[in-house]
Formats: sequence, C-alpha cells, structure tokens
Amino acid sequence: MARRTLSPLIAVTGPRRGGKAPRLLVHLAILLAGGRPVHLRPGGPHSHDMTNYDGVVITGGHDIDPVLYASQSEVVPKYDSERDKLESDVIDDALARGLPLLGICRGAQLLNVRLGGTLFQELRSRRKQTSNRWTILPLKTLLIEADSCLRELLRGQRVKINSLHNQGIDVLGDGLIVSGRDLDGIVQGIEAPGQRFLIGVQWHPEFLIFQARQRRLFKALVEAAKTHRQNAGSQMPCEGIG
Repeated sequence: MARRTLSPLIAVTGPRRGGKAPRLLVHLAILLAGGRPVHLRPGGPHSHDMTNYDGVVITGGHDIDPVLYASQSEVVPKYDSERDKLESDVIDDALARGLPLLGICRGAQLLNVRLGGTLFQELRSRRKQTSNRWTILPLKTLLIEADSCLRELLRGQRVKINSLHNQGIDVLGDGLIVSGRDLDGIVQGIEAPGQRFLIGVQWHPEFLIFQARQRRLFKALVEAAKTHRQNAGSQMPCEGIG
C-alpha cells in the first residue's frame, strides 16, 4: 500500500557519457509534472532494473544503428550500440507491460524501429521549405493532425518547435499513426491510438518547458503512469490532463 501513495516513478534513459543537459531538463520536467525520475544508462546503477518504474522517457542523442531495421549505413556512422541495446530492451519491456512511454527525437525513432518501422538516415535532401539547421529555439512549424492525442495536449493545429535531428521516420511501425509533420511533410509526431500513452516526438520539448503546452506532454505521461500504477485501465490517452 505504501508504494501507491508515492508519485509515479519515471525511467529516463540516456548514454553512458554525455547528454547531461537534456536529461537534467527532462528530470526537471518530470518533477514539475509530479513524477519521480530515475536515470537508466548503460552500466549505470539502475540499468538492470526494469521492474520498478511506472513510465518511461527515451531521450535524444546519437543516430540509431541501421542494422536494427535491417539496413546498411548510408552516412558517416556515429552510433552508440550499448545505448541502442539498453533502450531497445526498455522499450520492449514497456510495450509488453503497457507502460506509458514518451520518445524524444532519437527515442521516437527507436520506438518506431522496435515496432517494425524504418528511418530516413539523412534529411537534408528531403528539405525544401524548412532549414536543416539545428536549433533549440522554437523556430520550425509543426502541423498537428486533427483528432490526435498530440492535438489535445498541445492545443493547436500549428505549433512552433525546435529541431536537433539528422534522421527521421520513414515507414511507420505497427500500430502507430502520424500525429504531426513539418512543412516538408517530415514526420514530427507519432502515437498509438487506444494506448494509455505511447507518443514519440521528433523535437525536444525539454528545451521548451517554459511553454505550458510542452509541459503538458510530461504531465500527461506522469498522469498515465499514475493510472497504470493504480491499475485503472479504463482511462484512455489525454484524459484528465489539465
């Protein structure tokens, strides 16, 4: 009974080294949303414990090794195989247990891959109306699909986002739909209809937590994790989010 009174525990993944700023911002966003973050890294103290948390955030970082979606490398490789392995295991476990999951940038891509999807290994050649420049500032336009969980959470059809990615989603994984694209039609949001909370976003909402709409992504994750902990399986995505 004591565990039920605690805030939901949210696993935050990351690399063995580096990526400190995004993970700290995700940590803060989860705290602000009422959750308790715990960090999972290759070789870290919690890397073998995948039974005690109630929700997951897969953070951004290096490109995903294309061998994971049965493809050959088309770009100069900059992969992190031990992180790929850890996060693949975390995603597979979350899917098997029905845990709420938010994939950010690389995390959205890996979620798509674990569900059988594929990626574009470079996006520069696919951009016509948008810049390939990386920026943490909300300077790019997100077009959100109607009747999506993402539309409900961000409360708008056109929203400004940032962009820090080389790769993008090509073929969708099983059970996923596109919930948002940029002005070039590049996928920026995916979700699984009917799941309590299974969302991937290509941008970095942790750098935009000064915006209430971006904080709602983390709030929705924490609320879904709380519901999962309490075994109230009837609640659907986006319900009960203020």
